[in-house]
Amino acid sequence: MDTAQIVQELQFKAVRSSGAGGQHVNKVSTKIELTYDLQNSTAVTDKEKERLLLKLSNRLTKENVLLLQCDDSRSQHKNKDLAIKRFLELIKSALIVPKKRKKTKPSRSAIEKRLNTKKKSALKKANRKKPSLE
Repeated sequence: MDTAQIVQELQFKAVRSSGAGGQHVNKVSTKIELTYDLQNSTAVTDKEKERLLLKLSNRLTKENVLLLQCDDSRSQHKNKDLAIKRFLELIKSALIVPKKRKKTKPSRSAIEKRLNTKKKSALKKANRKKPSLE
């Protein structure tokens, strides 16, 4: 994965932001919409594309385009930087391959130790009871 090439393939669009901000919001397009065409990307290998398609399937459009929006800041440049950071984190986290779990079995001594402690606690609780009259 070549991050510099991926960033070059990103497309940005400035849109008017919603929410608080008064008259300023109605005049300035500060919200950034980031689009990344995963299907036609040359910065990602075929295996990485398959993995990204699997992991990010709920975030992709029908044309396999990833859309991200950022309107945290009132500055268009800050929003663009934030969107790029979020995008790269999303891609990196999706490409992580989890380790396969190895099945383990407790040792014989561990099993015996557990059973002995269970017997001791059972005896302790049995000795707390009142003695029977018989």
